[in-house]
Amino acid sequence: MMLDRLKTWYDGFRGAGDHAITVPPMDGALRPNTALDEARTLFDWPSPDNVATDGDTAVFSSGAEVLRVRPGEAPVHLRTHPAPVTALAAHQGALATALATGEVLISGGPHDGQRLAASADLPISCPVALAFRDGDTLLIGNGSDRHDAGEWRHDLLTRTASGSVWQVDLKTGAAECLARNLAWPRGLLPLPEGVLVSEAWRARLVVLRPGAEPDPVSTELPAYPGGLSAAPDGGVFVSLFAPRRRLTELVMRETAYRDRMMAEIEPEYWISPSLRPMESYYEPLQGGTLKKLAMLKPWAPSRSYGLVLELDSSFDARRSFHSRADGTRHGISSTALIGGTLVVAATGGDVMVALDMEGV
Repeated sequence: MMLDRLKTWYDGFRGAGDHAITVPPMDGALRPNTALDEARTLFDWPSPDNVATDGDTAVFSSGAEVLRVRPGEAPVHLRTHPAPVTALAAHQGALATALATGEVLISGGPHDGQRLAASADLPISCPVALAFRDGDTLLIGNGSDRHDAGEWRHDLLTRTASGSVWQVDLKTGAAECLARNLAWPRGLLPLPEGVLVSEAWRARLVVLRPGAEPDPVSTELPAYPGGLSAAPDGGVFVSLFAPRRRLTELVMRETAYRDRMMAEIEPEYWISPSLRPMESYYEPLQGGTLKKLAMLKPWAPSRSYGLVLELDSSFDARRSFHSRADGTRHGISSTALIGGTLVVAATGGDVMVALDMEGV
C-alpha cells in the first residue's frame, strides 16, 4: 500500500503512469486511410446504432426504434420502444433489447416476453452492451452505476470506473457478476474460455475468465473501443467510437477546471470526445482544426473520428478502416459480419455502410 502511494506521488511529479497525457499514435496496422469514407453506402439513417446479427440479417437501433436490414434492401421497422435503445443482441431468432430505463427485454426464442430489470441480485441501471452466450444465457455490460447511458461524457471525464459485467441464466433468472470496477464496458463477445470486453475509458480489451482477474489482451488503443463482433478465423472487429486526445486527457486531470466546465456548459460543448464532426461554432476548437483555404486537414486533432479495427485470434492488430478528421463517417458504434460483408453503423455520420471483406 505504501509503495503504491509512493508510486502514485512519483508518477504525478514526473507526469508518468496514470498522470501521463500522452496518446498512442495511429501507426502500423492502424495507419490512417479513407476506407470508411470510400465504403459503399447501404442507406442514410439518423444515428444508427447497436448492430447485431445471428445469420443473414442484421438488426439495428435508431433512438427508440429497432429495424431489420439485409444487404441490398431497405430497412424494415420491427418495433418502437418507450425509451431509447442502448444495446441489442441476437441469437437464433431471439432478440435482447436494452433500454435507457435500465430494462432488458427478450423477444422471440424460448424466453419470449421475459423482462429483466434492476434488482438487488442484478443491479443494472445503465446496460450498454449485450451478448448471448447461448440460447439460455445472456451477458450484460452495465456501463456505470452512477450515470445513465446518455451520460457517457460525464462518466469519462469523472473517471468513475463503476461498470460491471453480468451473466444471467434466462431459465432461472440467476445472475452472476463476472467483473466490477470496469471503465464503461461498451462491448461484449463470448469466447470459448471466457468473455472479451471492451473497456472504453481505459482504451483496452480484457478477457474475463472464471475466478480470475480481468486479463488485458489489447491495451493503449488510440481511440475508445465500443462494440465487438466476430471476424473470420477467430478474429474480432472492434468499433472505436471516438478518438483519444491529449487535450481531453489534460482536462480529466484538471479537476477544478473540469468540474466548472461540467457545471456551466452543455455537454455537447465540453472539451470531450464527440460522435459527430463539428456542427456548431460553440464547440471547442484546437488550432490544428481550423480550416485553411476552406479545407480541414485530415490529420487535424478533431473530437470525432471513424475507426474499425480488425484483430486476429491472438488479439494482434491485422488491419483497420478509417474516416479521418475531414471525413463524415464518424462515431462507429458497432459492426456485424453478414456473409462476406461487414455492416458498419456510423452513428455520428447518420449512415450505414458496407465493407466487402473479401475485396479489402
